[in-house]
Amino acid sequence: MENVLRPLIIVGGSVVLTLVAGWAVDQLLRRTDARHHETPMWGLLRRGRVPFQLVLCAALLRGAYDQVELFRDHRVVIGRTLTLVLIGSAAWLVVRIAAAIVETSYTRYANAHRDPARVRRVRTQVSLIQRVVTAIVGVMAAGAMLLTFPAMRAAGASLLASAGILGIVAGVAAQSTLSNLFAGLQIAFGDMVRLGDTVVVDGEWGVIDEITLTFLTVRTWDERRITMPVSYFTSKPFENWSRGSAQMTGIVFFHLDHTAPVSQMRDKLRDILRECPAWDGRDWGLAVTDTTPSTIQVRALATAKDADDIWTVRVTVREQMIRWLAAEHPYALPRVNTADAVLLPSGRRNGRSPFEGAPRRIHETPRTGRG
Repeated sequence: MENVLRPLIIVGGSVVLTLVAGWAVDQLLRRTDARHHETPMWGLLRRGRVPFQLVLCAALLRGAYDQVELFRDHRVVIGRTLTLVLIGSAAWLVVRIAAAIVETSYTRYANAHRDPARVRRVRTQVSLIQRVVTAIVGVMAAGAMLLTFPAMRAAGASLLASAGILGIVAGVAAQSTLSNLFAGLQIAFGDMVRLGDTVVVDGEWGVIDEITLTFLTVRTWDERRITMPVSYFTSKPFENWSRGSAQMTGIVFFHLDHTAPVSQMRDKLRDILRECPAWDGRDWGLAVTDTTPSTIQVRALATAKDADDIWTVRVTVREQMIRWLAAEHPYALPRVNTADAVLLPSGRRNGRSPFEGAPRRIHETPRTGRG
């Protein structure tokens, strides 16, 4: 009877104690979170309830297993399994606690500072720090699990002896991976690019959507995702429209006839911008910047607070200005002049055309005529 009751008491007591302790800790964190609304720390720590219960249950069962005379033939396997569960759940708990601390630090910083650029920079840094901590904890947990096997401990000496050669081989084989890893750290702490920045990479305009230690994702304006190695941003030039101030100046070019009413276009541009909510009111202008034998180039410029608004300003100015010119001044739009070809006579005298040296005239085709 004792051989049956002892395992039930020890195993059942460990499970019950684990559930009670997990519930008590969760209630304590909930009440603490209700009293301290200024920090999300206690609410985030509640995410670690499951790994905490696993750690407690595995520790209790591992410590009391020697007292349970059950499955003696499989004592080593069961003991090692409990040890592996304990190591894995402990690593899981550490990652959850680190994530709660990192997210709390970011939230406090974001609430204390209103500068979007600085907030995005800190967000990028804490995200990469969290990934680094997770990777380190994962590697340490995997190493601790491997050391629980006697064969791995016996092979430790030989592995340490050949560590130099293996390090050289691994460095050559993982050269690109290591370069991306260091490039990710350089991006995080060098403030080159941040989450939410508007960039132009390889002719593609988009927003930084995700940054990891090895790759970076750009979300384009048409909702595509471009994944690039982070080493690209440390070795090649790219445009970062969010670097420094987010304010931008947009330019719209018009190719018009020489008779275009430039002064009236300038007044119309002012009226268009006054009715455009995306214009920030800092600056605007319209001028003739180039001329060709058939057209002139008119440049209209306006300002906006960020890249999204400058896009709205440009398309609004382009659309309304063309509509106004077509309705009020159609002669200002580019035209292609056509004329009847002047045929040369069939014969030439002394190899010279009778029209050489004479003034030439271009006869425009009447609007009501043929052709």
